[in-house]
Amino acid sequence: MNVTIVDYNSGNISSVINSFKEVAKNKVNIEVTSDLNKIKLSDKVVLPGQGSFKSCVDALNKIEGLSDTLNNFVNTDKKPILGICVGLQMFADIGYEETETKGLGWVPGKVSKINNQNGKYKLPHIGWNQINIVKDSKIFQNIENNSHMYFVHSYEFIPEDKKVISATIDYSSNIVCSIEKENIFGTQFHPEKSDKTGLNLIQNFLNL
Repeated sequence: MNVTIVDYNSGNISSVINSFKEVAKNKVNIEVTSDLNKIKLSDKVVLPGQGSFKSCVDALNKIEGLSDTLNNFVNTDKKPILGICVGLQMFADIGYEETETKGLGWVPGKVSKINNQNGKYKLPHIGWNQINIVKDSKIFQNIENNSHMYFVHSYEFIPEDKKVISATIDYSSNIVCSIEKENIFGTQFHPEKSDKTGLNLIQNFLNL
């Protein structure tokens, strides 16, 4: 099986690469590339993202044909994709970080700044938080409800269809931290920084 981690110059993704390779244990071929043909031929794709919504979308769009290739992979070939942090946020129609920016539009919704209730809650939201698993998601197999995951974000993804939400956290309000829609999976938290529980989630994605 070939799994591609898309490298589109969106910040440091070394911890994502290392954790996937650790879990794969040479049984799964992990490729890190933005080569369109390699992405097309992959069985699964991981879309990481660090920085702002706009900077990640701009970096993705700078590589000619990449967004079209990913679109075909997800919507035509219906193969599994996992978006991490801003990688998940880019699934939305639109994001409001820095300036209004069009997303990939795979999961209808928007990305807005977390309401910190006039400074009552610190932004960015950094650190460990308990996740509330709200639906039976394939990537949460053998992961207990109220497990702790690691977060770094100031913006939240608000999907139009609440049925896609697979987990939430309580931070100023009920924030979506994981989604599942057919072959599309995404986490706002960083599984690669979430210790054994995060590695378990990565294993679940590789096992799909």
